Amino acid sequence: MGNMSEGYVVAILGATGAVGTRMIEQLEASTVPVAEIKLLASSRSAGQVKQFKGQDVVIEEATPDSFNGVDLVLSSAGGSVSKQLLPEAVKHGAVCVDNTSAFRMDPEVPLVIPEVNEQALYRHHGIIANPNCSTIQMVVALAPIRQQFGLVQVIVSTYQAASGAGQSALNELRTEAAAHLEGEEMAAAILPTKGDQKHYPLAFNLLPQIDVFEDDGYTHEEWKMIHETKKIMLDDMNAGEIKVTATCVRVPIAVGHGESVYFEVADRSTTAADIQAVLTQAPGVVLEDDPANQVYPQPLTAEGKRETFVGRVRPDFENPGAFNMWVVSDNLLKGAAWNAVQIAERLVADDLVRVPVEQS
Repeated sequence: MGNMSEGYVVAILGATGAVGTRMIEQLEASTVPVAEIKLLASSRSAGQVKQFKGQDVVIEEATPDSFNGVDLVLSSAGGSVSKQLLPEAVKHGAVCVDNTSAFRMDPEVPLVIPEVNEQALYRHHGIIANPNCSTIQMVVALAPIRQQFGLVQVIVSTYQAASGAGQSALNELRTEAAAHLEGEEMAAAILPTKGDQKHYPLAFNLLPQIDVFEDDGYTHEEWKMIHETKKIMLDDMNAGEIKVTATCVRVPIAVGHGESVYFEVADRSTTAADIQAVLTQAPGVVLEDDPANQVYPQPLTAEGKRETFVGRVRPDFENPGAFNMWVVSDNLLKGAAWNAVQIAERLVADDLVRVPVEQS
């Protein structure tokens, strides 16, 4: 890097969480030139020391003034914190990549997966939203298929890891599993979601509720998958051109979301081999699809990797133009930290690490 003044001042907001700790690691291994790193968290984490490229960095309490002189913010500190602090960061001249749902549906905020819609970054007003983890891996796999064959409909069922609900949910799963194996009662205080009245054990169980229920019977996670997919692909969260529906289920694993994706393409002559060929060439996708040798994606083998893994590609013989596939990715990396850092890499490459001057 040479002269330190050649890089950017980067702040990570929510630096101690499951995603924040991975943002630090992904940033270390990225092409973003970092002149100085600021690690920001709540007051209870302030004073802790983390490492960045072998240097000790003391965690500071996040306040509006934390963003003085900051060029780039990577945020994963929860929606209410983002809503409160990111507009302050933008006022200080920082460009923010936010991993919460706070700004995703704001029409002024680009919702970006670099492999899919990098061009949306050019329209940013200081804040860029990272999509939901389950949306990211599905759209990374579907976008190249849509580009080649058209996309009419998507029906997805998810198998989502505990870490998607944060480090505390992952700890709860481990505690419950240990208790159950000892023949003890399992205590649940977090899952399915902190924001609801009742809590149920996830260990040795399946919870068909991620986030709170909407009035229409869908959970907010399902709502997110439907509307984020439309916004990313069609630039309109309510677009009718692609029909999308989702069932989201929390499963008792640590890291790595699985998704059973049923999709219908416009070109009815498409074969499974055609789709596999497109996925083989698709950026960010690894095809693991050899049923004869029992080769298919698994959360255990996807953990710690940046790619999205796809297998079990096969036609629906009852419906021409329809297919099934199985999609797995590390929900804390491509689903969160890596996608955010990857956006930062593209912002740097496209010279977009600056807040646009409002036209008067």
